[in-house]
Amino acid sequence: MLQPPTSPRAATASELKAQIDAEREGFPFLVFRDGDGRHTIFALADRGGRLCLGREPPAEVALTWDEEVSRAHAELLRVGPEWTLRDDGLSLNGSFVNGEVVRGGRRLHDGDTLRLGDTVLLYRNPGEADARTTMPKGEAGPTVTLSDAQRRVLVALCRPFKDSTAFITPATNEQIAGELFLSVDAVKKHMRALFEKFGVAQLPQNEKRARLVERAFAGGLVSDYDL
Repeated sequence: MLQPPTSPRAATASELKAQIDAEREGFPFLVFRDGDGRHTIFALADRGGRLCLGREPPAEVALTWDEEVSRAHAELLRVGPEWTLRDDGLSLNGSFVNGEVVRGGRRLHDGDTLRLGDTVLLYRNPGEADARTTMPKGEAGPTVTLSDAQRRVLVALCRPFKDSTAFITPATNEQIAGELFLSVDAVKKHMRALFEKFGVAQLPQNEKRARLVERAFAGGLVSDYDL
């Protein structure tokens, strides 16, 4: 039996739509998968300025399925529009942001990954993303201009998300090359240009493609009709 994916990132068309809808609200949120692999979006707006993350209620973010998480594991604290993860020794197994152990407090930035026990949570702050990248949001944001060839590569990258309800990933360079009758080197060149245009070039290699797909759909540059 296949285990549910542990990555918090959207892996189906419906999950991607839900995450895009949350981004368009413009407020910070967490994304994670529960013990059954369900994609969960936890909005931080109107939750107060202090949230507990732990294994069971009354923790506001209750990771009940994860035995490696302490009852009161860590806290999220809001200062103005920003959030900080604090672990002052409450947890037995520690808290991590982007693989680094948190000692005291750690200010969170859009795209940071938090790990508590065996659970990975993605922190999203769309307002911060808009301020530092060229993420398109329809008429309200900057426009990304693509050549015909770049757009064909982008659509091919997103094609696995067409009507999908199973765990999927963006198309590989080899798959794109086969669909468009291009060389893999040509696809890589177009992908590098797309990473730059969508403001994801600085991300870790294993995250770039997923974030590129998210931003292509969010900006309306790729739709279900295109796929």
